[in-house]
Amino acid sequence: MPETFALEDWYPPVPVELAEDLTKEQLLAFRPFTDWLKTLQNSFDQQKFSHHTFHQEPFSLRHIKIQAFDRFNGRIFFMKLFATVTNEAGEFVSGVVFLRGGSVAILMILRPNDKPDERWVIMTEQPRVAAGSLQFMEIPAGMLDDSKNFAGSAARQIAEEVGLNIKWKELKNMTELATQGRKVPEKLSNAMYPSPGGCDEFISIFLWEKEWPRLQLENLRNKLQGDPGDRAKKEKIIVRLMNYDDLLEVGSRDGKTLAAWSLYEYLKRTGILDESSYES
Repeated sequence: MPETFALEDWYPPVPVELAEDLTKEQLLAFRPFTDWLKTLQNSFDQQKFSHHTFHQEPFSLRHIKIQAFDRFNGRIFFMKLFATVTNEAGEFVSGVVFLRGGSVAILMILRPNDKPDERWVIMTEQPRVAAGSLQFMEIPAGMLDDSKNFAGSAARQIAEEVGLNIKWKELKNMTELATQGRKVPEKLSNAMYPSPGGCDEFISIFLWEKEWPRLQLENLRNKLQGDPGDRAKKEKIIVRLMNYDDLLEVGSRDGKTLAAWSLYEYLKRTGILDESSYES
């Protein structure tokens, strides 16, 4: 029989029904689950304020059922659960949740120094079976590691997927810049949530923009067409350099790419991007 335990720091305690072959210790070591719980608990706490939409009939977490999970190299990466969330009036809100945690995406723009108005973007093409695609075009991206250094994770993704070693302090967090001064009472991440109706994933979108000598840009094009790195080989990633003006046409099916383009254009138009400097 699957194990069941209670979250004692909730009131009333919330029973958790585990999937087969999953232990309480393994679940509580899965960071996306514990992060989701903390965020959800804070959001429930906001209902005590009179201006909250649900102040009169507050919702509570009643039960969690872990339905499935996947492991890679012994580590849990993805989890599917159902959370029963109701109020005293007997009303329900949707509790289907797919947990995968945070990720990073990077808009990489290069400008030749002999013509700085010309812009080139680094894109990746790779199989995305969940989308039913073998040639999905998107900006470089990847899941966060266990550290909280988002920029460091982004720099590692670039090194692994694109084969370029860059300094993480050269990256600008565009989602953070766009949301600064606009914090919501709930403790959501300063990031983009691509599918909040059923998934916890949040994406911090970074910018790396450089002016390079034309020859160096052409050398990069040749390098990308050659051997970008071991991870690119393993995951069947092809790295491409394309004109910025073609970004929407090529990447319009990818939410990260659309969000990156939108943030970049907004932050440039408002001058926020030009005035910013990276803060760790």
